[in-house]
Amino acid sequence: MAHHKSAKKRIRQTESRTEVNRSRMSRIRTFVKKVEAAIATGNATEAQNALKSAQPEIMRGVSKGVLPKATASRKVSRLAARVKALAA
Repeated sequence: MAHHKSAKKRIRQTESRTEVNRSRMSRIRTFVKKVEAAIATGNATEAQNALKSAQPEIMRGVSKGVLPKATASRKVSRLAARVKALAA
């Protein structure tokens, strides 16, 4: 356990940031699951709408630092390709 006041503060800060980051990642996963569920049902318009709402959420994860930019871009690209294939 930490003995210095600054170390104790750092532990408190880390716990609160971890909670925020966990919540943010959970939210991103939920949006991605909605897109995947729409793709699974075969509903193209629903999948497009879900992707439109998921894309900014994923990129917000990048700007907040919980997701690397390349990872987010890859996820969006793969989802978009699947939705496009469904529409065609």
